[in-house]
Amino acid sequence: MLTSYFKFLAHQLKGWPQQNYYLFFFSLGCQVMTLVSAPITWLTVITFIGTTLGVLCVLAINAAKSVNGFLGILSAICFIIVGFHAKNYLSIGEQIAYMITLDIPVLLSANWNINMASKIRHFTPRSWAVALVATAVVYLVSGYLIGHLTDDPRPWIDAISFSISLTAGVICFLRFNNQYFWWLASGLAQMVLWFISYCQGSASLAMAVNSSIYLINDVLAFTVSPWYNAKLRQQLSEREQAYAEEMGLN
Repeated sequence: MLTSYFKFLAHQLKGWPQQNYYLFFFSLGCQVMTLVSAPITWLTVITFIGTTLGVLCVLAINAAKSVNGFLGILSAICFIIVGFHAKNYLSIGEQIAYMITLDIPVLLSANWNINMASKIRHFTPRSWAVALVATAVVYLVSGYLIGHLTDDPRPWIDAISFSISLTAGVICFLRFNNQYFWWLASGLAQMVLWFISYCQGSASLAMAVNSSIYLINDVLAFTVSPWYNAKLRQQLSEREQAYAEEMGLN
């Protein structure tokens, strides 16, 4: 049983758009250079592990592959440690929210684990309204609470990233391709957050670099990802259907 699961995870790392693999190795090179360009500490090592797994996670989502659930939990643990050290407390809540709303459900959901590409959906006008209002409400509530209950030096910047990312995670799990408008905004917000944190001496440059890689991934999603490219979605769906039949997953 365990062997079959690891074979399934290995399969989920195959069949991605070539650009995803290129971006991963580019990101890995950047993170290695960032790691060795400064004194290596336990925190920089955890940051390196978290950013590497995090990039794999978002690239897996881009490729409509459910291994993102497994990768997301591991990277989230690393990011929680880094966020606590940087006093970006909502980034900790963001990672916990990812695990609850996206990573764990993905691991348990047949809709994600069996030919998810064939189940991609699109927003209706009502869906747009609900998602936008939810993002605004989470932003106002989280920014107020984190500013009054903690010593977070950047509560409202932190809240922007948190609210957008939380909503994006829910939209992603529900299999709407519109999630990438939120991921794009989230990438911009996180890049600003971690760059400011780095400038204030609260975080390593690796987190800002990581956010920029996420941003590039989000842009790629609108072109070479099954979420938006109908031809690639059809090809992936056919391959996943054949694999499911071969493994007896249907």
